[in-house]
Amino acid sequence: MLAAHDGRVSLRRATPADAQDCATLHAQLFEPAWDRASFASMLSHPAALGLVAHGLAQAHSVGFVLGQVAADEAEILTLAIDTEARRRGIATRLVEALAETAGAAGARVLYLEVAVDNAAALALYRKLRFVERGRREGYYVGSGAGPVDAVTFARAL
Repeated sequence: MLAAHDGRVSLRRATPADAQDCATLHAQLFEPAWDRASFASMLSHPAALGLVAHGLAQAHSVGFVLGQVAADEAEILTLAIDTEARRRGIATRLVEALAETAGAAGARVLYLEVAVDNAAALALYRKLRFVERGRREGYYVGSGAGPVDAVTFARAL
């Protein structure tokens, strides 16, 4: 899927030119955040799958998803939605579009992990037919509280 819109939000393929916009949004939501160079490098890689969502009234993105494909497997690396744009189905559209793009690239399974304390993300992925596969103890480490476990998920494509 290269581009789509529903009258409010437009999705399109991410490019290295989107690196700063992605890094800015990521820094507002995650710690540690990925910097512009990390996004530019990832989006330049041939295996990368990135999609950005733009509100039709905004000059900047309101969300993005970044993943990669290797052989017949794909992985979501990060998903971010601006706090003011949440609860509008943007994350669902981004994940579904990435799943479609990954499947078209030959992936048969889509993987991801999410912090065990991220209730909204857990609910989203379960709603999107991801199945819990396990846990990674202490996977996420931020500057706040101690390490947080990751729940791993998979979905057949």
